[in-house]
Amino acid sequence: MMGMFKSIVKNMTVLLAAGMLFSTNTQADAIGGPAPDFTLKSRSGENVKLSELRGEVVMINFWASWCAPCRQEMPLLEDMHKKYSELGFVLLGVNVEEDSSKAAELLREIPVSFPILYDNTNEVTKLYKVVAMPTTVIVDRDGTMRYLHRGYLPGYEEEYIKQVKELIRE
Repeated sequence: MMGMFKSIVKNMTVLLAAGMLFSTNTQADAIGGPAPDFTLKSRSGENVKLSELRGEVVMINFWASWCAPCRQEMPLLEDMHKKYSELGFVLLGVNVEEDSSKAAELLREIPVSFPILYDNTNEVTKLYKVVAMPTTVIVDRDGTMRYLHRGYLPGYEEEYIKQVKELIRE
């Protein structure tokens, strides 16, 4: 009985996220505005503050271990990190789960070298009005939110690369 309930809840969550993904973009007005500042603890134990990364192009990727598209996207994000980090690009993976042990388990399966931050209280998730997993925000060198992507389908990474390269050149 409990397994069926969990399955129903998970299916409803997917449907809700899909509905939000294709609904009106409630954060569209924030694009072009300042990226909300935050400080989160990284998996290495350090605090990472967004405003201290001014001068870099920053991609903030909100993800969860239960999110299949997040798992699919993770190795592609790692490739981007490796390719563009020396050009002024920083990728921050923000795990949104209360229990970070699930994130650690996933990261053993899919190792990445970019910083993983933990938003266990969902304060930053709420600040960025994240309604779908994954959600990716790209911030320019001046701290302005320039691009917002909700969800992931194969091929989205090509758009990410195009946008990051454009911002690196600015």
